[in-house]
Amino acid sequence: MIKNVSGDILLSGARALAHGIGPNDHFDGGLALALREQYPAMVRDFRHFCQTQHPKPGSCWGWLSPAGVRIYSLITQEAAEGGGNRGHAHPGKATLPNVNHALRALHAELAKEKVASVALPRLAAGVGGLDWAAVEPLVREHLGGKGLQVFVYESYVKGQQAQD
Repeated sequence: MIKNVSGDILLSGARALAHGIGPNDHFDGGLALALREQYPAMVRDFRHFCQTQHPKPGSCWGWLSPAGVRIYSLITQEAAEGGGNRGHAHPGKATLPNVNHALRALHAELAKEKVASVALPRLAAGVGGLDWAAVEPLVREHLGGKGLQVFVYESYVKGQQAQD
């Protein structure tokens, strides 16, 4: 079941959150910035993961907070120009093949961890630069009809809990 909602994704009642990001991302805008502010340890762990594992676009990295919040970083964007780890280079744009592979990896992780619900934004349609009309069918293909409750946050309303 996929349900479109509006509200603050960080207040979601879903068992997991997913968001798009690039390798070595600085978490400096949009949902990534909000996640960095709320879960600074996640950002440190992601940076360590990137430095040691060198993830490729199209993969998925999961993190569990001490409070039990699961966050999946879907690497939908290309690496930053120049590969800058410490510079101010921003990640490249997302691609549909990257989104496709990352959603497939997310579904596998959700199934393995027996997670019944996930909240995600209009994946790769903001900073990633893709048209949501092209991304939405991939979300439906990989997450819809799989026994999951999927909450797509179509619009962000800070501090407002959605009806999920």
